[in-house]
Amino acid sequence: MSSLTRPIPTAGGFAHLAGRPAVWATLAFAAALALLPFSDGVFHTLFPELQRPLYTRASFLDLALSHAALVGAASLVVVSVGIGIGIFVTRPAGRDFAGPVDTLTAVGQTFPPTAVLALAVPVIGYGGAPTIVALIAYGLLPVVSATIAGLNAVPVAPVQAADGIGLSPAGRLLKVELPLAAPVILSGVRTSVILNIGTATIGSTVGALTLGSPIIEGLSGSNPAYVLQGAILVGLFAIATDLWFDELEHTLR
Repeated sequence: MSSLTRPIPTAGGFAHLAGRPAVWATLAFAAALALLPFSDGVFHTLFPELQRPLYTRASFLDLALSHAALVGAASLVVVSVGIGIGIFVTRPAGRDFAGPVDTLTAVGQTFPPTAVLALAVPVIGYGGAPTIVALIAYGLLPVVSATIAGLNAVPVAPVQAADGIGLSPAGRLLKVELPLAAPVILSGVRTSVILNIGTATIGSTVGALTLGSPIIEGLSGSNPAYVLQGAILVGLFAIATDLWFDELEHTLR
């Protein structure tokens, strides 16, 4: 398309984009990342008893990028494995495994992430790897449950129509069942990702670089300013991500 025929964004289009809560939450998160390094005076006023009220061991941007990378890596595994398991146990060959799968994923959800870290560190060492293992164990249940619920809720009529036109089981799954179940599956993915954004903060207890680093150091060193700085960033990150999932769910529905 030439520059003469390419649509030009209108003021109304920009206003519609600016009116989305997800955009404002993302801008607030970006502003916090940019301004916190220069907020020493603000936190000194809030906590005058502290000699070092601003966290400086690592940049807030580095913490955020590392945090996002850990959550993203774990979520990629969770979504791939969780949807795969959900599909398997809703097929005739896998229905007998639905009970054990539900039990195993529920155990992973109820098992404390700190316990997973404690078990993983002696095997794979300190840093991001045990954190990812804990996030995978903790985030699997919502995706598996949502996938099973979404596929089981697909109406019979479209499935019968797909069989009537000669679609193979794989074709029926890809072209009919998964598209119809997508909003429910996405809600499970959304829950898993938001949970893991908060859970990833404990990875700093085993040497991972996350937005929980100032929180952990603040708690151990009785520095509430550090805790507040980390909590602000984690909260804004989770809110922005949740609102973007809301936009995506609205589009799918």
